Amino acid sequence: MGVDVVVETVIARPVAEVAAYSGDPGNAPEWYVNIRSVEWRTEPPLAIGSQLDFVAHFLGKRLAYTYEVSELVPGERLVMRTSDGPFPMQTTYTWTPAPEGTRMSLRNAGKPSGFGALAAPVMRRAMHVAMTKDLRRLKRLLEDRRST
Repeated sequence: MGVDVVVETVIARPVAEVAAYSGDPGNAPEWYVNIRSVEWRTEPPLAIGSQLDFVAHFLGKRLAYTYEVSELVPGERLVMRTSDGPFPMQTTYTWTPAPEGTRMSLRNAGKPSGFGALAAPVMRRAMHVAMTKDLRRLKRLLEDRRST
């Protein structure tokens, strides 16, 4: 059984600003609840083929994995994939103009194996909660910048 979770929010900031900030992996620990660190394996800037090592904590476990950028349309879409570990994952960011600013969508999809496959319903719910917090945090962070 696969896991496919999508959350979105509207951020009262221009698309270019939201995409530049959220699409920069170095900023991920600031707005992702579970990500502790990001290290470049390849030289910046972000491009198709870029590889990044992420360390996260999820459901009480430390997870270390490498993402590779598989799709990048600046200001519109970023897709990163990982094939290592027990839970191969694809993360997709999309940014579209909205009357109030930017509609950002965050999607995580993958096919857990082993015990993870049995726990997929629990993982799906936990991912939805965490991703909702992530976008709420990102929204607050970017909108608060405007008022300072």
